[in-house]
Amino acid sequence: MKVTKRQFLGSALGTALVGGLARPARSAETRVLKISHQFPANIDFRDVLARKFAAEVEKRTNGALTFQIYPGSSLFKPVQQFDAMASGALDMAVYPLAYSGGKLPATNLTLMPALIESYEQGYAWENAPIGKWLVKYLGDHGAELVTWVWQGGGVASRDKAILLPADVKGLKTRGAGKMIELMLQAAGASISTFPSNQTYNAMQSGVVDALWTSSASLMSFRLEEVAKDVTTARKFTFWYMFEPLLMSKHTYDSLTSAQQQIVMEVGHSLQGFVLSSCRADDAKVAAVFGKAGDHVHDMDRQQFDAWKKLAQQSAWNSFAKQVPDGQKLLDLATAVA
Repeated sequence: MKVTKRQFLGSALGTALVGGLARPARSAETRVLKISHQFPANIDFRDVLARKFAAEVEKRTNGALTFQIYPGSSLFKPVQQFDAMASGALDMAVYPLAYSGGKLPATNLTLMPALIESYEQGYAWENAPIGKWLVKYLGDHGAELVTWVWQGGGVASRDKAILLPADVKGLKTRGAGKMIELMLQAAGASISTFPSNQTYNAMQSGVVDALWTSSASLMSFRLEEVAKDVTTARKFTFWYMFEPLLMSKHTYDSLTSAQQQIVMEVGHSLQGFVLSSCRADDAKVAAVFGKAGDHVHDMDRQQFDAWKKLAQQSAWNSFAKQVPDGQKLLDLATAVA
C-alpha cells in the first residue's frame, strides 16, 4: 500500500498527540537543584529522605525541577551548609540545625539536653507557638523548613557504660552541640567538637572516650567497631536533635507558587517515613552493637531525671541568660507536652 506524504505526516502527528497525552513532555525550562548532606549514601535514612523528596518533586513537577544529591560532605563541609543556603550558593540540605549555634545562638534550642523527651513532643512543635517561631526564625535567616526531622541519639563509649552524669567525669567527650557540651562539662567531662562524619576516626584514635550522636550515625559511621559500650535511645535519652530538610530562601522564592506548594506538600508527606525510620534506628542500634560484641544499655527514668536536673542547672540556665529571649523560648518549648 502506497502512503502519501500527507498520510504519513497525519499519522506521525496523531502518534505524537497520543504519546503526549500518555506522557506529558518535560518542561522546556528544566531546573536542577542541589541537595547536600554529610551522611553516607543509601545506608542512612537522611540520604534516603533526600532521594525520596527529589524523586517525588521531579514527578509532580513533570521534570521542571530535578535534583543532584551530594552525600558524604562531597559538596560542602557540614558546618558550611547553612551559610551556603542563606547566600544562595546551595539549594537544599539535610542539616543538623544546632551546627549553626555559634552564629545563630537561638538554634541551640534544637539540641537542648532533656528538653525533648519523646518524638511526639518534638513533632508537636510544628503546630505550637515554638514551631511557628522556629519557621519564622529560619526564614529570617535565609532558609525554608521543608521536612521536620527530630532524631533520637545515644552514646558510644570506649571503656565503660555511660548512664549517669557521674559516668563522664574525667572523660574526653563529644556532645554535638554547645548546650550538650555545657552539661557534660558541668558533669566533669572535657569536650572535643567535630561533625558526626569524623566520629569513627576520633574514637578509634582516642580523641574521645565517649560521644553522643544520632542513632542513624551510630550505625552509619560504624561506631560499633571502635566502641565497647552503647546506651541507646530506645527508652530514655536526653539527646534529640533537629535535623530538618531545608531549602534556601533564595531558591524557594524563585520557584513558581505551584512549585512551592509541591515542595512543601512533598516535604510534609515524608515526615511519617522519617519518624518510622528514627524509631527503627533506635531499636536497630542495640542489634548492631550487640552483634559486634559490645555491651548494650538503656537509660531508665531515674537516670534521665538526673541528666535533666543537671541540664537545667547548666545548659538551660546559660541559654536563658545569654540568648536574646532565651527564657521565653524555653518557656514556649516546655509548654509543649
